[in-house]
Amino acid sequence: MNVARTWGVALTGLEGSIVEIEADLSNQLPELRLIGLPDKALGEAQLRVRNATANSGMPLPNRRLTVNLSPASLPKQGSGFDVAIAIASLATAGGFDLASLARTVHLGELGLDGRLRPVPGVLPAVLAAARAGMTRVVVPHANGDEARLVAGITVLSAATLGDVARWHGCDAPRIDLPPVPSGVIAARPDSPPELADVIGQREAVDALIAAAAGGHHVLMSGPPGAGKTMLAQRLPGILPPLDEAAALEVAAVRSLAGEVVVALDRTPPLEAPHHSASMVALVGGGSKIVRPGAIARATGGVLFLDEAGEFAGNVLDALRQPLETGSITIHRAGVQATFPARFQLVAATNPCPCGNHGVRGGECTCPPQAIRRYLGRLSGPLRDRIDIELHVERVGAIAAAATTASVTTAQARRRVRDARERAEHRLRETPWSVNAHVSGTWLRQGPCAVPSAVRRPLDTALQRGALTLRGYDRILRVAWTLADLGGRAAPDGQDIGRALYMKKGTAA
Repeated sequence: MNVARTWGVALTGLEGSIVEIEADLSNQLPELRLIGLPDKALGEAQLRVRNATANSGMPLPNRRLTVNLSPASLPKQGSGFDVAIAIASLATAGGFDLASLARTVHLGELGLDGRLRPVPGVLPAVLAAARAGMTRVVVPHANGDEARLVAGITVLSAATLGDVARWHGCDAPRIDLPPVPSGVIAARPDSPPELADVIGQREAVDALIAAAAGGHHVLMSGPPGAGKTMLAQRLPGILPPLDEAAALEVAAVRSLAGEVVVALDRTPPLEAPHHSASMVALVGGGSKIVRPGAIARATGGVLFLDEAGEFAGNVLDALRQPLETGSITIHRAGVQATFPARFQLVAATNPCPCGNHGVRGGECTCPPQAIRRYLGRLSGPLRDRIDIELHVERVGAIAAAATTASVTTAQARRRVRDARERAEHRLRETPWSVNAHVSGTWLRQGPCAVPSAVRRPLDTALQRGALTLRGYDRILRVAWTLADLGGRAAPDGQDIGRALYMKKGTAA
């Protein structure tokens, strides 16, 4: 029986499934046939494998090769199965350690010269292999550092197909070829922007610190030049660094999106898509291979929507479900992919298309209908999911603003860290760790419920119809964050009033 077996990984979103690659050699007319629900890119592996093996000095047997990708019902996409198909096919002719093949996962695309080319999604694929109990994996040389981020699995980063064959006991000829390099690593700043650079805007800075401490979503409105973008860019710098699990998840999403990953980055990410972005660019998708969108890449960090009033209304409304659940599930014919979407939303908008509506000394030329249409892009249900709504005014006098003591990034980060530690201690017996994620029922009826006398302003606003129950719960979450920042054991009336003002612009 001339059958050889090895393993690959099929990715659906961040979830990976182990795929068994079986190659059978039979005495029929020469042909290499793939079966097992491959897509077009995977179907083209027949030509890549045949040329790569020949140019590596290891031509395929001149008989019929049938390669089965099992389970056959699982959709398989992309070129990441090339190496597994080539090694299994070569092993049918003998000369390989079949036991070594059978306990190894092979990932990577083959060039026609036999070199291994990097593929996206290596990190989630290796994570899936480790969860399935596999202990060895072969990856392209350019993906080696990425694969080694997963503990407990042996990684061989190979430059050529011959390197892989020799690792499995085959006496393959040595052909000196330089490894295919990885792509360009995205440049990241050495240090986050300094919060003390923000002149004036003390109320906005305090709101930003509260948002960071509790993980709250923020909507900033104000004229151009008020500092909305400057404030948003400084939010990741005052957030706590990512822990091991969160950093690995962020790196896995980046890998799946095609970015080069060489190490775990503990800085929370900042994604700022342009207002012309489509719904697929924002939430993810694709017709063949489902790719993560901006909300998945912002997981663990900040999604900043500058000029939010310029986004299409249906694109903004696509955020409503991820803001509630912390994940996004994308359905396509025959496939369903789920991505994490636990991000902090920071939206910034002008008061009107020209930006001067209601601005002191400004002249607005927008007709009332245009103003209503512009602000209507942010629908009521979406705004109901935002915890803090902040109006930012232009700085009126630089000299007066400069005399006010500025809050540095280090000071703000310490305040945020201390507040989060208090919240984690209080929530230690619950599934949550930050205030923004706590369920409304637990807030209202749990062991730490705020007394009804303290909640009276919220009850009044709810009875008047000025609040929904979702908004009621969000204000309670912000009030708890304000109490944590102030070192208080529970919110008092001032915290409730301040949180109500930050949401609705009224204290009662």
